[in-house]
Amino acid sequence: MEPYKLFDAEYKFACLIWDHEPINSTELVKLSLSELGWKKSTTYTVLRKLCERGILRNEGAMVTAIIPKSEAQRHESQTVVDKAFGGSLPQFLTAFLGDKKLSAKEAAELKRIIEEASR
Repeated sequence: MEPYKLFDAEYKFACLIWDHEPINSTELVKLSLSELGWKKSTTYTVLRKLCERGILRNEGAMVTAIIPKSEAQRHESQTVVDKAFGGSLPQFLTAFLGDKKLSAKEAAELKRIIEEASR
């Protein structure tokens, strides 16, 4: 399995940690119950699996992320572009935008990002 590939439920769980880290594992169990409807055993099973894969860390009952959210998002985004659009960012943007019109501010920001990436 790819190291940063997160299934939907794993991503939601990791988001709880990214949003609240460092978080005590007891508090994480409570948060998982209220936000995800998970029992304690489910929370600890997913936590253990993500720790084994090097995405999270649980030391002294304190849970933190090893992989930043931005890195996981980058991996997921690249996977979508590769899988659905053959790695073509222009094809992805065309499909993503559809008939949507960009504001001048959005267009300027995208232009800046593209120019920085092409250097």
